Amino acid sequence: MTATERPDPHGGLLTDGIEAVPAEKQAEIIREYDSESNFRKLAGPVGLFVTTIAVILSGFHIYTAGFGLLVEIKHRAFHLALVLGLVFLVFPRPRMPRDAVQAAKAWGWSVVFTAFYLYLAWALLERLTAQGEVRHGWAFVALVGFVAFISLPLPQFGGTGDRTSWVDWPLAATAAAASLYFIVFFDDVFIARVGAPVAQDYMMGVLAIVIVMEATRRTMGPLLPVLGMACLLYALLGRHMPGILGHRGYSVDRVVNHIYVGTEGIYGIAVGVVATYVFHFVLFGILAQMTGLGRLFMDLATVLAGRYSGGPAKVSVVSSGMFGMISGSAIANAVTTGSLTIPMMKKYGFSPRFAGAVEASASCGGQVTPPVMGASAFVMAELLGVPYKLLVIVAIVPALFHYFACLTMVHLEAKRLKLKGVEPHLIPRLSRVVGESWHLVFPLIALVTMLLLDFTPFLAAFWGIILCFVSSYIPLVARRLGWGKLQGQTLTWGPLIEGLSVGAKYALAIGAACACVGLILGTLTLSGLGFKFSGAVIDLAGIVGDLIRSFDPTGLVTENGAKVFFGLLFVAIACIMMGTGVPTTPTYIILASIAAPALATLGVPLLATHFFVFYYGVLADVTPPVALAAYAAAGIAGAEPMRTGMTAFRLSMGKALVPFMFTYTPALLFVDFTWGAFVSAAVAGAIGVLALAAAYTRWWAMTVTRIEQVVLTAGGLILVFNQLWLNVIGISVVAITLGMNTLRARR
Repeated sequence: MTATERPDPHGGLLTDGIEAVPAEKQAEIIREYDSESNFRKLAGPVGLFVTTIAVILSGFHIYTAGFGLLVEIKHRAFHLALVLGLVFLVFPRPRMPRDAVQAAKAWGWSVVFTAFYLYLAWALLERLTAQGEVRHGWAFVALVGFVAFISLPLPQFGGTGDRTSWVDWPLAATAAAASLYFIVFFDDVFIARVGAPVAQDYMMGVLAIVIVMEATRRTMGPLLPVLGMACLLYALLGRHMPGILGHRGYSVDRVVNHIYVGTEGIYGIAVGVVATYVFHFVLFGILAQMTGLGRLFMDLATVLAGRYSGGPAKVSVVSSGMFGMISGSAIANAVTTGSLTIPMMKKYGFSPRFAGAVEASASCGGQVTPPVMGASAFVMAELLGVPYKLLVIVAIVPALFHYFACLTMVHLEAKRLKLKGVEPHLIPRLSRVVGESWHLVFPLIALVTMLLLDFTPFLAAFWGIILCFVSSYIPLVARRLGWGKLQGQTLTWGPLIEGLSVGAKYALAIGAACACVGLILGTLTLSGLGFKFSGAVIDLAGIVGDLIRSFDPTGLVTENGAKVFFGLLFVAIACIMMGTGVPTTPTYIILASIAAPALATLGVPLLATHFFVFYYGVLADVTPPVALAAYAAAGIAGAEPMRTGMTAFRLSMGKALVPFMFTYTPALLFVDFTWGAFVSAAVAGAIGVLALAAAYTRWWAMTVTRIEQVVLTAGGLILVFNQLWLNVIGISVVAITLGMNTLRARR
């Protein structure tokens, strides 16, 4: 469908014959590149059943957000029972690759997981038998074996498309039962025999571990479950580990009890945050988009940025920033806003590769853009024990730097290509945009206001959801009263049910992933592995730092300074590497648990450490070889994915400075704030971003030479440290280099 076939009351860019990407293709691209959104298209009785359960899940969270949460473990258990049960009905079984090597790899991992599940069950049976507590032990092993068997990628099992398979139902039932067990037997487990589990508690614990790993494999692939399996094996076999990794080891019943019963493992902080905060904000974002708020952001971005050089690309950056305020998904952001901005950029002269890269680079800011950031921000608030409101305020400056870097890159690229802005007659009038869509911002304003007034995040999300529903009826009332025509979709019964169902589905994958992260965090706390990794990071940073200091004749590089820099560098590399196969939230949780203690011992503020890990986990979405946001944008643009990913990475080079900036100057995060430190860091950071933008677009007033590129890169990197003498050197180097480039252009 072309844009000209759609009603466009604003008279904006959509009426200029630009091919808007159809919704069907958007959904297809999201499903291809975003495993968290790869939903089945269910119909008939199965579709009705799944929709009903999804609406119940959404209704449960809306009700508890407004009228009070359940007991902690009951709340998390009910949430996870429906989430894990729905995973096996909503997400298809992975298709067997046609390539023989990939098929062998898929089978290899499946066999490894099956062997691990049977090992857990057998080890527990032996342990319980030795204690004389076992009943129905062989039936338990047979049940685990059955679950493991039906998880094998046998094509005879089916279920790889939009139709459920017979194997999905027992997996869904087992997933629900493993969590509902705590609700049904709550008094027995947590009151009558607290601290003294019986055999059936351990058996249900093994089933829960198995089903959590299978649900995560179904939604996100094998890497995160492999990490969970490795951590569990480490806890069980610690006495056989060499050197610093060795520990006394724990029995299987001790590990299962720690992981399953209580809030240290599966039902720990990660699942708690999803069940208490993240779900509500995901649902709010879905309903806000359905009412038309995303379209309003697009129109406002066109008004603000469309008229300038390379206008469509700047519209892409600004609209992605606005859309990021209600969406924490980089891929969904890239596809949703990119369905219009990428065709616009191509029409006005940008190459498909660059158009896709701009959209991907800009869309990654959604998870760091307040007020509705990604799930990691809510987890961070819990880990740090600070109000979410504080993180909303702290995230403002990093988000502004993120989009400043994007806009700078886009502007210089547009100047290099000599591209013009959008014709004035194609830009919608601000008065008309605001006059027809003012009611759509009420929910967002209410949500932000309640957060700033110290209301709980879930209560703020509750009223945001309620106001999405209420404000959607304002255009209907206005038309009947003759007050003019307002824009937006009315959330009548059908769209409302769809929104509640879709919102629940978008929270399934993150729920399964956070349950799997519980396996990792549980074993980290049980075995002390996190502190060992922290020590290893410090030792490695110290070794490299000493090596660099040996080549420093001036003595300016201090021992602690070298440790901090290389510690940050190693953590950044670890974030990017893990982010190639693990979503941002699990990456953040795992590495924050390891890196935060390490960097804290070097004097880095805890908040800066957590934001550093968070920020680099986000940048992994545009870092090849697995740059999923860039690949999704390439699908919209019709460009080659890997080249688009490399271009998106180049466009993100300026943003890569930002985490180092606020780590060396925490005043940018309003930590140890002074106006002097804040202003000097902001100025130095802006000039550093500008220098890297000129270096990696290879343009200022004219083409940047290779020598100038090296000098600008060095000058920009120097400004990260925000020390007076380094700032003077860095600013002077950048100013002289850009000044000489400008003089050459004038001659």
